[in-house]
Amino acid sequence: MTLTAKMDELGKPAWIAATVLGFVIWWPVGLATLAFVIWSGRMGCGYQGHWNNRMERMQAKMDRLRERMGQGGGGGWGFGPSSGNRAFDEYRSETLRRLEEEQREFRDFLGRLRMAKDKAEFDQFMAERRNRPAESGPQPQAQ
Repeated sequence: MTLTAKMDELGKPAWIAATVLGFVIWWPVGLATLAFVIWSGRMGCGYQGHWNNRMERMQAKMDRLRERMGQGGGGGWGFGPSSGNRAFDEYRSETLRRLEEEQREFRDFLGRLRMAKDKAEFDQFMAERRNRPAESGPQPQAQ
């Protein structure tokens, strides 16, 4: 069993301890350990799931923005639904509408992309299964 596999079994606290210990021993070792842990995604801050997390965060921010824009002058940034300038209000609402539409289109695109990937993997599995030789079991003998 490799050292990284053993550390993965122990979880995030082991990686944190190894990083701190690396800094205590010699700072380049700690820096290298920290870079490896972040780059490999072992701390949950790597590339894995990066776009999904960004989309979820952006959706939450858009929801909060929509709530704040709908409130009166009392909450959020203190801006009401109207700035007092109709041209700006129309521009703002058109821009928000366009951004929401682009976000929805991008989310649909990601869904189609995932579906295409899943379909390709399933088709590959079925092709391999069809081409696999029949399992050797009791077969009737010809007389």
